[in-house]
Amino acid sequence: MTYKFTIIVPVYNEEENLVRVETELSNYLKVASVPSAVLFINDGSKDNSQTLIEDICSRNTAFEFISFKKNRGLSAAIKAGFDHVDSELVGYIDSDLQTAPEDFNILLEHIGEHHLVTGVRSNRKDSFVKNVSSKIANGIRRAFTHDGMDDTGCPLKVIRTDYAKRIPMFRGLHRFLPAMIMLQNGKVIQVTVQHFPRIAGTAKFGLWNRLLGPLMDCFAYLWMKKKYINYEIEKSSK
Repeated sequence: MTYKFTIIVPVYNEEENLVRVETELSNYLKVASVPSAVLFINDGSKDNSQTLIEDICSRNTAFEFISFKKNRGLSAAIKAGFDHVDSELVGYIDSDLQTAPEDFNILLEHIGEHHLVTGVRSNRKDSFVKNVSSKIANGIRRAFTHDGMDDTGCPLKVIRTDYAKRIPMFRGLHRFLPAMIMLQNGKVIQVTVQHFPRIAGTAKFGLWNRLLGPLMDCFAYLWMKKKYINYEIEKSSK
């Protein structure tokens, strides 16, 4: 079967969530607005996640996986997904399922006129510290990038794959995906999506990851923006 949309699911020590991930994504594939598949990226999990992922993929023909030798972080997992998919569209969702797979259909409604559609989590069900640090980090990022995005940390996005593959990823760049699409003269839009509390497993990001780390990444982005190469081919004999 030819799939138009591939959903990347980064996984790091999420054995408590993976059965529910299988259920929720299997249900979504039945109602997806375009033919869709799932690609797990096991980011060097030290628990039983890999065994569970292999079992899930053996039961579901639309599910595949990639497993890292060592933990390399969320940006590396997303890049591996971008590198390996061959569908026209690519997206991702976190394996904690704090966002709903069915909301991909809302994002897909807008991808025809845009190159990236990102979710904005409404009525977030996170802790006070997490919410405040995220708001501060998003404000700092907007000041550096002028991307106009309110919630780039939302783990629900749809991107045209040819644009995704041209993003020069570095650690922490998952927060700058809209800005990187804009560097390619692509159009981006944010759409409100649902948000739920985490009901299993533990969060992988602390204050450093949500606030201090992203501030440092902003300077890396500015350097990349200055050096970024972008071109369009008008004619070719090939």
